[in-house]
Amino acid sequence: MPKSKDGIEYIWTDKKRTLFGLPLSFTRYYLADTRLITRVGFLTVTEDELDIYRITDKKMKLPLFQRIFGCGSIILYSKDVDTPEKEIHAIKNPRQVSDLITACINEQRDRFGIRGRDMVGPAGIQPDLCDCDDNL
Repeated sequence: MPKSKDGIEYIWTDKKRTLFGLPLSFTRYYLADTRLITRVGFLTVTEDELDIYRITDKKMKLPLFQRIFGCGSIILYSKDVDTPEKEIHAIKNPRQVSDLITACINEQRDRFGIRGRDMVGPAGIQPDLCDCDDNL
């Protein structure tokens, strides 16, 4: 069920879990259909946004102590200049959240007509595979 705050419809929201899987943290994660927002802080709040369609890969970490309490972490790799790697620390039901992020990624890429090969730039070209002759 979408949750609304600040005029934005959120698909998923959770807090970073600390001791014994309890949400005793000032780090909060929000997933909207177009972006992932990380909000950190109590008195001074810092927000970081990551456009969903820019995510190129993801990885899940499930340490034993987090697994005991049904938690885990998701690491997202993106083509964002500001945040090339984003970790969603110690959240409940990480597998379901990962699947939800994948669905949002595919939906946004279909909307903009973007595929994985479109995300590779000049830095992604390996010089050993280039058919160019530098001696010309």
